[in-house]
Amino acid sequence: MAGKIDRISIKGFKSIRELVDFELHDLNVIVGANGAGKSNFIQIFRMVHEMALKGFQQFIVNAGGADAFPFNGLKETPEIEVDFSFGQNAYRFKLTPTADEKFSIAEYGRYLDYSWSCYGMGLLESRLQDIRDERSARYPGSPGIGHYVYGAISRWTVYHFHDTSATAPMRRSEIVEDCEKLRNDGGNIAPFLLAMRNGDARQRESYKRIVETVRQVTPFFDDFKLDVVKVGVADKVKLSWRQKGSDYPFQPYHFSDGTIRFICLAAALLQPSPPSTIIIDEPELGMHPMAISLLADMISTAARHTQVVVATQCPQLIDHFGVEDLIVARRSEGASVFERLDPTELKDWLEDYSLGELWQKNIINGGPAHE
Repeated sequence: MAGKIDRISIKGFKSIRELVDFELHDLNVIVGANGAGKSNFIQIFRMVHEMALKGFQQFIVNAGGADAFPFNGLKETPEIEVDFSFGQNAYRFKLTPTADEKFSIAEYGRYLDYSWSCYGMGLLESRLQDIRDERSARYPGSPGIGHYVYGAISRWTVYHFHDTSATAPMRRSEIVEDCEKLRNDGGNIAPFLLAMRNGDARQRESYKRIVETVRQVTPFFDDFKLDVVKVGVADKVKLSWRQKGSDYPFQPYHFSDGTIRFICLAAALLQPSPPSTIIIDEPELGMHPMAISLLADMISTAARHTQVVVATQCPQLIDHFGVEDLIVARRSEGASVFERLDPTELKDWLEDYSLGELWQKNIINGGPAHE
């Protein structure tokens, strides 16, 4: 898989005191109790993606300022360090809080086991975008480290479809041109689906699969209408749809919260050209048990084409995955710990119980912990 993350190291980020050389697979399902650190792990991806788009400082401000990030505060953690490995290439950055509650960035790239190359120190914004066309110093004419690292990071997406309110972007009209990729909040779901429906054979096949999957969760649903309307000088489209046995043009506000969230998840996981890595926090929110089963199937299908990282607390969702897919997040001595399971240790248990049941019984040590 192009752009796949092989390993990640994190030091001093929020509840994560230290995570060293942690391996990521094609499918990664993070389970753990509230406060275990799942969301902090996910936030690393969101932050680094914003760095690639030169939106880092605004991200930090929106998240409470630099002082909200170091593990146990600035006195204990004067610097945050994160390291990603992408096949033969690696990217590292260090964040140091400044007097005005921002971060200064020092970032580095490395090819194989060669020395780290510094891309800049004391930066307010990352240079990832600036080095996207870097050429190799060792192999003239070939892309350099920056090309591969930026290509991976800029193409991963942290999807967050929790806002399904009446004014949520996914329920509103959007210009038809906003269809290149599905936005992280699903705000352009209508033009994204329209482009798929009107696209090439591969795109149309993906659209068909999305519609068929939505029908399994919502039996009265027939198909999307996605009518384009003129709003001033703009051509806009919204998530209008048809119900079986009716020609009435139903509107986005007719979808329940769970249904419209499921539609966005189906589009994200079944899209024909997925991001390099898909990251989703608690995708099961508001789902019916039947929808949970379909969601698990979509996650597994997506992981055959791209890397997937999912954080969940849902035993029914966990039941659909293997021991090798799970990452257990827990608290130990005031810090988040992430561990993979040993299948041999659970072999006897799994003869009588499912993975979800073992997690509920705290045989898989991911429940609330008293420190």
